[in-house]
Amino acid sequence: MFGKAPMKIFSCRASMTLAEKIAANLGIELGHSSVTKFSDGEFQPCFDESVRGDMVFIVQSTNPPADNLLELLLMIDAAKRASAYKVIAVIPYYGFARQDRKDRPRVSIGSKLTADLLSTAGIDRIITMDLHADQIQGFFNVPVDHLYSSAIFAPYIENLNLDNLTISAPDMGGSKRANAYSRHLQSEMVLCYKLRKKPNVIEEMSIIGDVDGRNVIIVDDMVDTAGTLVLAADMMKERGAKSIRAFATHPILSGNSVERINNSAIEELVVTDSVPLKIHSDKIKVLSIAEMFARTIQAVNLNQSISTNFVF
Repeated sequence: MFGKAPMKIFSCRASMTLAEKIAANLGIELGHSSVTKFSDGEFQPCFDESVRGDMVFIVQSTNPPADNLLELLLMIDAAKRASAYKVIAVIPYYGFARQDRKDRPRVSIGSKLTADLLSTAGIDRIITMDLHADQIQGFFNVPVDHLYSSAIFAPYIENLNLDNLTISAPDMGGSKRANAYSRHLQSEMVLCYKLRKKPNVIEEMSIIGDVDGRNVIIVDDMVDTAGTLVLAADMMKERGAKSIRAFATHPILSGNSVERINNSAIEELVVTDSVPLKIHSDKIKVLSIAEMFARTIQAVNLNQSISTNFVF
């Protein structure tokens, strides 16, 4: 009778630090791999140890540049061609997720194309966290384990022991997430309504609900330019909010976003290490998702339930 396939964890370059933490939580060494670079910018990942018959987990967030996604695809292809038993893509931040539908004529649906590329490369499963849109799970024809940062954010919020707590979403799209936090924490909820001229440019914003004298926590799946977050926080402060904190899973933080946050009414921005921070700030606190992903990887390897990772 054949034994269970051994488990090995590898990482692409963009998520090496997180992958090392995940491996440490599992009590194993990160697998050895390397990347050959050509003078024109082309690169070729390589496994530096055998993966034949193994359960191979490859960790890589697919935030820009697009080389991060391409490197993951090449690693998946290499694992399949090296006769890995199964290949599981561990993608803490699933890039191109904002392109989840045709919101105007003649545009691509980037998140569906990315899913197709990963499937064609040969993944058997995907583990990810806080997708920009839940329906992206349906773009795959393989199992998707969708984790939520609420498992680490909710206990942190509870430990703050804030009175007059109010949960907010920076836009209407985040109302479901804010409502889940509000119900779990038994707090009030307010919403922000915004109109955009174009991506990353806000034309108008209004706040639905009362924040006067309240300790407000804004929850979101990601923070990119921080324009929406800062505008919402500053408006809430003007309306009498006692304090404003923000929780965002994926700290993309492009351009001068960190400077915006430093000069805003936000007292603290709490994020995860799904994406490495480009610039550090005294206002930004990072909570690690390594333990949660390690538990999930172990459960997948042992064919166990992962529902214990969910708070709500």
